[in-house]
Amino acid sequence: MIQDTKLFNIRNFDFHLRHLLIIAILAISFSISAMVRSQAADYGFQLNEFDPYFNYRATQYLLDHGIDAYVHWHDDMSWYPQGRDVFATAQVPLHFTDAILYKIFGGGTSLYNFTIIFPVVFGSLTAIIVFALVRVIGGTTAGLFASLFFALSPPIIVRGTIGWFKSEPLGLFYGLLGIYLFLSGLKSDNPKIAAAKLIGAGFFLGVGFAAWGGVEFFLIPLGLFFIVLPFVKKDHKFLLWAIPLFVVATMVVAGGMFARPGPSFVFGIRGFVLIGPTILLVIIILVHKFSKEPVRLRNTLLVLAALVIIGIVIFSSGILHTASFRYLNAVNPFLTSEDPLVDSVAEHATPTLAQNFTYFSVLMLFAGLGIWLIFRKNTETNSPQPLSLRNEMIVFALIIGIVGAYAGSTFSRLELLTATSVIVLSSVGLTAIVSEILRKEEKHVKVTEPSKKGASKGKKTIDLLGRIPKISFVAVIVAILLVPTMFPVNANWISMTKAPPTILNGGSNYAISTDDWPVTLNWIKTNTPKDSVVASWWDYGYWIQTLGERKSLADNATIDTERIATIARMFLSSPDDAWKALREMGANYVLVYVVGQKFISNGQELYVLGGGGDESKKQWFIRIAGYNLSKFLEEDQFTPTKYFWQNTMLGQMFPFATLTYYDPNTHTESANYTLGYTAIYAKTIKYPENGNGPLRLVYSSPSINRNDSGIFSGVLLYQVNPDYMQQANSVPQANNLPQAKPEVKPTSSSNATGDTATIDTKFGEISIKLLDNVAPKTVSNFEKLANSGFYRGTIFHRIMPGFVIQAGDPNTINGSRDTWGLGDAGYTIPPEFNNMKFTKYMVGMARGSDVNSGSSQFFITLGDAPWLDGQYTLFGQVISGQDIVDKIASLKTNPTNQPEDADAARIDKVTIVSASNNTAK
Repeated sequence: MIQDTKLFNIRNFDFHLRHLLIIAILAISFSISAMVRSQAADYGFQLNEFDPYFNYRATQYLLDHGIDAYVHWHDDMSWYPQGRDVFATAQVPLHFTDAILYKIFGGGTSLYNFTIIFPVVFGSLTAIIVFALVRVIGGTTAGLFASLFFALSPPIIVRGTIGWFKSEPLGLFYGLLGIYLFLSGLKSDNPKIAAAKLIGAGFFLGVGFAAWGGVEFFLIPLGLFFIVLPFVKKDHKFLLWAIPLFVVATMVVAGGMFARPGPSFVFGIRGFVLIGPTILLVIIILVHKFSKEPVRLRNTLLVLAALVIIGIVIFSSGILHTASFRYLNAVNPFLTSEDPLVDSVAEHATPTLAQNFTYFSVLMLFAGLGIWLIFRKNTETNSPQPLSLRNEMIVFALIIGIVGAYAGSTFSRLELLTATSVIVLSSVGLTAIVSEILRKEEKHVKVTEPSKKGASKGKKTIDLLGRIPKISFVAVIVAILLVPTMFPVNANWISMTKAPPTILNGGSNYAISTDDWPVTLNWIKTNTPKDSVVASWWDYGYWIQTLGERKSLADNATIDTERIATIARMFLSSPDDAWKALREMGANYVLVYVVGQKFISNGQELYVLGGGGDESKKQWFIRIAGYNLSKFLEEDQFTPTKYFWQNTMLGQMFPFATLTYYDPNTHTESANYTLGYTAIYAKTIKYPENGNGPLRLVYSSPSINRNDSGIFSGVLLYQVNPDYMQQANSVPQANNLPQAKPEVKPTSSSNATGDTATIDTKFGEISIKLLDNVAPKTVSNFEKLANSGFYRGTIFHRIMPGFVIQAGDPNTINGSRDTWGLGDAGYTIPPEFNNMKFTKYMVGMARGSDVNSGSSQFFITLGDAPWLDGQYTLFGQVISGQDIVDKIASLKTNPTNQPEDADAARIDKVTIVSASNNTAK
């Protein structure tokens, strides 16, 4: 064969022509991947999306200040005023990898430009890793197919385009490299080489976990694979040391090198998914070894069943560190609707069937057909299999295929894992098909030999199918694979991955490239005081910090979901209440983003809103705030109501007013909203720069002021007017003497004659009047828990100055910090809404997104919180010990609002004093 022609040798390795062919195909895969991923550069050479701007800033900080400063960096630009512990909450390997490579290869380029190219390089290198991985499973041909498929896979490319300096490209690179080394180590016949590969596999997989949390879903197929291994791989002595070595290496790196995932990974559910099956594997092997042949299988299965039951009990007992809501949501997609914040993120949505087919199309066909070919039983016992695979490799391919398909079908962001699993299966499947069609068979045929004895019978390899059918087959396969790369024209695998960088289209639905965001952020940088704090929806926090160089209240790290909910409530509150909320949060400016289209009709400027700005996110603002949609939105749950426009800060910040409602089908208008009609707006600034309102418009981006028709992507920056309330509510004082600070008095007109609760703390006692006249069931529940000693030893686990201190979680007694806030009394109680207001020092029942989820946790407000009115049950009021509340509120907290000194915030006991005889119950 020509492909076996020897070209040269290096030591003991002979370099054949086929090796040159492999290198050429891999070079093509790398080049295709790089070119497809770089298409967005046509719109502008920028970082893409939101997180890359923080990651770039963090890498710059690492380079400028060194490792020690980075490890101890508390970023005060983020989540003002609490800040952020970067080392504990960020993708540390991403920053270190970029910084190291920049030092080596950066040359004269800027870090910003180097970082833009980073995901293209690593995404394309991963195509080479995929070749190596699939080659171990299904051979060289399958590996080459996989490399080419990976280079063109839409779900992988759209999360790894140029400028996508986020966790996925690097995390997938490290994760797949770890899986490859693991499988390669299992196949190695040399124990020393196998050990080196398994340790390397653990190292890179652990780094992958720290680089991108999505890699942790490899834990599930690995855990299942460990359980199956003793049944499919005969070398049990090898497995007894190889698998534990790999797991130990993984846990040491993931749990010891990084704060995230850190020790909670090892000692939590995620670590248990890997450690538990390892223990199972060892026990199964030992049972198999010491059982006699007739009962070996039975004993093994019985022990396996018993251990699985024990594992389920441990898993469900709650003694392990729990995974975050996003991980649980990926396992159970029905949880999505329970958290509006998670539900609001497009990457967390459940993909549609049409989306999955568009992404995978013909690959699913080859995957299914290939699986059938691999496992089909040949009726001819002497007929060779089309593809020879080790049993353990077949099992691993199937497990990762099933788990990957499920993960991506529940969680859009994890379609990268679905793509990887489909690529593995389809590559092996396509190789099986090709091997079946192109192989030659040995048949007993009559042959004539030129000998003295004449003709004789013998074996001869013949081509039964023929050359032309085989060439036709190859042509058909190539055509099938090319179809999704060419059709449909504007939505094929190549064109669908081309989109403008988010900073240039604002994350809108339009393929536009404008300078609205860059010039706005530059204006903020050059025209606002350096210590300014800018409020906005959390999406834009990273841009404000990195390009605007100003502090923000929230960003994409979503460290404090309550802060995000507070911002949502601020936008939906009345202008006066929103102004108070902004002042309490320390904001000097507030930013809003609006997208739409402008039309000019008969000389009149008309506007239609909608396209991906805050005008399209308002329904998520409402859900996250915990409010009723019908109050703010019309029947279509998108068009704002009159109440929204007239009574909310967001409605006042949008510089538009409703003119009419128009039906594009009948060309009719209506003064009032009718289902199916589109709202038409006129432009009007409600808070001009020289006005006396709560806000002053100080900057609006260029496209919102365009003179012609077309799409606008408007960014508006308002200054929080520091003198607003003084102008609105000032009262002349006699003799111009300064006013004394008013004493805090009860703000309720309640005539409650209920019991009193006394909370004993390190700082003293807090006395609470229990309002049984407005919330009798809640008060009764609180008293029952207090009298039973339920609250003894719990702590105020959530401290948010200016907002609340919260307590009542039994997990705070001896549970780990990552479980604080998740505990309850084991049951729930219904809400009891009333007309009372959440002013300072009022006591309310905490709950989750479900209004019926109140149980044991309660909070004390530290200021007026009108957004809680009618949303949370108010059942008490602090009548003495307000200074104790303030002392607890001033305790130093970590980035998740937990007190650093837990004992200082601990409750010694809660005593109920009866109103009837003034004695403790």
